[in-house]
Amino acid sequence: MPGASVHLPVVVITGLSGSGKSTALNVFEDMGYFCVDGLPPVLMPKLASLFQGQAAVRHRGLALGLGATDLDDSWETALGEIRASGSHIQIVFVEASTQEIMRRYATTRRPHPYESEGYGLGEAVDEERRRMAPLHDAADLVMDTTGFSVHDLRRQLQEKWMFLEGQGTAMKVHVMSFGFKYGIPAESDLVFDLRFLPNPYFEAGLKPLSGQDKAIVDYVLESPQGKAFLPRLVDFLRQMLPLYAQEGRYRLTVAVGCTGGRHRSVAVAEAVFDSLREAGYTMTLEHRHIEKG
Repeated sequence: MPGASVHLPVVVITGLSGSGKSTALNVFEDMGYFCVDGLPPVLMPKLASLFQGQAAVRHRGLALGLGATDLDDSWETALGEIRASGSHIQIVFVEASTQEIMRRYATTRRPHPYESEGYGLGEAVDEERRRMAPLHDAADLVMDTTGFSVHDLRRQLQEKWMFLEGQGTAMKVHVMSFGFKYGIPAESDLVFDLRFLPNPYFEAGLKPLSGQDKAIVDYVLESPQGKAFLPRLVDFLRQMLPLYAQEGRYRLTVAVGCTGGRHRSVAVAEAVFDSLREAGYTMTLEHRHIEKG
């Protein structure tokens, strides 16, 4: 319609200091978003309003960086005002383990923003995590960057955003395979232990393969244990996901683990991903430890 306003997507990039927020904001800038960092929440609706119209010609959307020092009680009201204007908002939250964030600060020799309040570095990270918990819980996408390089974060964010962009407010489901020997991923909401399934690792001809290879899929999922388990897992998830959505959950991470994260968990994660995608869910898939396993 001539003269109608165009409401471009608004993305809020937030998270723990030292976890990669600035890098994430750079990724969105490279993807064609107009990026602003450090804007007080109370000013965000005004910028979003100014951004509409002619900005649509040159930019894919608006990305707003929200850090610990910018956070106050007005953020929820500000995002509500932007939604009420017709714009669609999604929140990306980046985090990392306290130990990893401390290591990064020790490497850069920069102070944590909360150290000025009298906290030690470890205490400052934990306090920031506590204060930012509401944003974490409201996020559409949470990324744990522990062990990530800058290039890992860029690649993962670009891949995951392809699935989330323009999908509305429906709950997103992230399926992840992992290896227990490397630890349970911190962002997991539901964790399933698959170490009862037959292990291809002990078969000489199968050990070099991964759960993305048909021989491994057949070995794991066509076994009596696999045939009995997989349909029950999928049925359980299809029963539970609508209940989580009714409670206002924006996203859910389903983690399936085996010993090394290369064979059994990968095969099951791929099957769960395909089944839930066919059921109409907005899905992302990650094999956290496939190369290590």
